[in-house]
Amino acid sequence: MKRLYFFGLLLIIIISCATEKPNVSPLSTSFYSEAKKAEAEAGASSSFSININENVNAAEISNLIATFPKFKNTALNEEINTLKYSLQNYLYAIDAGNTSGKNKTLKSLEKSYKKIQKLRFYLAKDEDAVLNRYLVRLKTNVTFIEDSINSKK
Repeated sequence: MKRLYFFGLLLIIIISCATEKPNVSPLSTSFYSEAKKAEAEAGASSSFSININENVNAAEISNLIATFPKFKNTALNEEINTLKYSLQNYLYAIDAGNTSGKNKTLKSLEKSYKKIQKLRFYLAKDEDAVLNRYLVRLKTNVTFIEDSINSKK
């Protein structure tokens, strides 16, 4: 009886232990090449300076990309995939200090965002609310990053 009680208690403890979700950020420490590290150490200046790995807004964008839900509308899902791809490229361009790449992906982001806004009308009310929550958070974080870049110029 004691053995059964012990294993039952052990099972409850194991099941109830909480684990944190791993960081699935597309920007990890292995992202940098040796040349990028050498430039940073030498003090090479770029057109804007923002540390994307320590930026809270960039981290939230990465998490939103990873957790974006799927919807019943296939055209909307395809446009969301385009938006995710543009967001990743946007973060990579900022990290590399590529002004022209950042501007190009920002325009692509705006284009996808507008298409998604048009496709929202075909969603159910609860799916529309979920999509709106994700889009607002994405737009807010991109705006904060752009404001921080523009204030450092």
